[in-house]
Amino acid sequence: MDARSMWLYRLYYSNTCQWTLSLTIFLILLLAFVETPSSLTSTADVRFRSAPWDPPCGLTESVEALCLLVFVADVSVKSYLVGWAQFRKNPWLLAYLAVLVVSLADWIVSLSLVCQEPLRIRRLFRPFFLMQNSSMMKKTLKCIRSSLPEMASVVLLLALHLCVFTMLGMLLFTGEKQDDGQDRERLTYFRNLPEALTSLLVLLTTANNPDVMTPAYSKNRAYAIFFIVFTLIGSLFLMNLLTAIIYNQFRGYLMKSFQTSLFRRRLGARAAYEVLSSMSTRGEAHPRGVGVDPQDFLQVLQRVQLDSHQKPVIMEKVRSYGGDLLSAEEFQKLFNEFDKRVIKERPPRPEYRSPFLRSAQFLFSHRYFDYLGNLIALGNLVSISVFLVFDADVLPGDRDDFVLGILNCVFILYYVLELLLKAFALGLRGYLSYSSNVFDGLLTVVLLVLEISTLAVYRFPHPGWKPEMLGLLSLWDMARLVNMFIVFRFLRIIPSMKLMALVASTILDLIKNMRAFGGILVVVYYIFAILGISLFRGVVVVPGNGSLAPDNSSAPCGSFEQLEYWANNFDDFAAALITLWNVMVVNNWQVFLDAYRRFSGPWSKMYFVLWWLVSSVIWVNLFLALILEVSAEAPSCPWGLALLALAAGSPLECPRPLMCGGTRPPGGLGAAIRRLAPAGAGGLAGPWVPASG
Repeated sequence: MDARSMWLYRLYYSNTCQWTLSLTIFLILLLAFVETPSSLTSTADVRFRSAPWDPPCGLTESVEALCLLVFVADVSVKSYLVGWAQFRKNPWLLAYLAVLVVSLADWIVSLSLVCQEPLRIRRLFRPFFLMQNSSMMKKTLKCIRSSLPEMASVVLLLALHLCVFTMLGMLLFTGEKQDDGQDRERLTYFRNLPEALTSLLVLLTTANNPDVMTPAYSKNRAYAIFFIVFTLIGSLFLMNLLTAIIYNQFRGYLMKSFQTSLFRRRLGARAAYEVLSSMSTRGEAHPRGVGVDPQDFLQVLQRVQLDSHQKPVIMEKVRSYGGDLLSAEEFQKLFNEFDKRVIKERPPRPEYRSPFLRSAQFLFSHRYFDYLGNLIALGNLVSISVFLVFDADVLPGDRDDFVLGILNCVFILYYVLELLLKAFALGLRGYLSYSSNVFDGLLTVVLLVLEISTLAVYRFPHPGWKPEMLGLLSLWDMARLVNMFIVFRFLRIIPSMKLMALVASTILDLIKNMRAFGGILVVVYYIFAILGISLFRGVVVVPGNGSLAPDNSSAPCGSFEQLEYWANNFDDFAAALITLWNVMVVNNWQVFLDAYRRFSGPWSKMYFVLWWLVSSVIWVNLFLALILEVSAEAPSCPWGLALLALAAGSPLECPRPLMCGGTRPPGGLGAAIRRLAPAGAGGLAGPWVPASG
């Protein structure tokens, strides 16, 4: 790689360029909320929604054009850095180029039609820009692709299960009398094949249980056996079998990603060692030996972007070796400094000469003073909860907030006093060095401002005191609402409780490692929302305006109209997201299936069933697999232990296979490294190479 390519590589992976690329991806995804149909209305309910603001033609298209130009520059730089030969072999880069070509062509068509085209194909491809920029999302998709055959076999069994029980149900429920329970069951749930399939599919999610069996069960107890057997086989066996298959594919998902990153780092470290060691012996008639000159390493280190606390530590470590050449083992040990946690030093506390002030400083910086603050905060929450219970049956206009107003003033005064005393004991810098103090201080300042504003507007609390509501909330209600955030003070006691600390650490690990899964969910939501807008925009119409929907008063109980689900539509992007979320939860999703069947046709069921499969079945099971993986990794094979074992060159044995799909490469990670680079001067053999994966 020449100097120009190296300069371009460092520029591309600089924080500025990467943040610019991330901001561009966020911006192009955000356009869906603004462009036609716009989501800039206060409500999505078709009965009360005002006419949305539609941007003029060329406004959002200009922003989109800028984003596409950034992506063109991105793919150009990537193709230059990897080379044309590697570019042609990389399917993601080829797909990146194809998506850009299609998007630019569709953008030109939009402008030529003055933004009146019925369908914008490029909107469906926008989530691709998010996927191609995340290596973890690519790995997740790869694991999903590898598990698709097994998932397809279970889905096929589910389909067979549905078909068999659908035919059995249509044969069972053939009542002859008009008032017969069998006939009511047939007319309501088994009228024809599509209706019967839909009823049992919804029963598979237990959303319509026991409604679906009530007419027949009321006639004869024996009919309950049909529905119980169907639920046992479908919901409790086949659906859980699908969960087990997905989890089996994702066992070791996190550990494998960690090992891959560590392998790449070691490979890069060895390559850097070879380059720097060759520079150390260049031009010398009598080389001192094989190794890296510390001065050469320090010169390179000055030009590398590192955290402010890491660079001085590594420089000090290099200088500790003196002027001798660094061996491969010593060179690798330098990179172990990246894995060490930096303990933040607290600013020194102020020193007071007076014995009284020193005693006060000791008292107000003691942990028992924090316990007292937590106790006061608990009393604050209890007082709010008690008054909420007592005022539940009292009309808002008849309430008397005199006592609660006095208590609120007392609690806020204590929080202010606590802030000042802690700042006195720890010093301002010491007080701000604790994140918990920053949160408490910020909350106290907000509460103080709201309380002063409340007293200025409504005067001091007195008997019969009731602040009037101005807008959505009064200042008094806002103060009480912010006051509830005091509950977060109790999070600081978690580290002192072992079991709770373990659960909290698992939750934190889950949050850190679910970005790829969250990204996959964003992609799926985005694509289905765009498809929903294209298919169902405008089909939900207010009754009386040419709609097929009956009036609320004449609508059947439990229907879309009677439940007033008018805000669940696909008339804009934000409304589509909320509708998809409500369907993903699967509670009452049969209402959506029935309503959109009546509004747009029976084919609409295919859209909602496909969304249920992707979101509720596949993604929710992926999320469950991630939770099991994170919780299982914590006690059995921690990341810290894996890091120490791999860094020390000792075997790493975990109780489960560590590769995606449940298999481990022969010989482990160390053998894989040795196969990639044979032992010798140019290889990866050495004491820092792990013996096994």
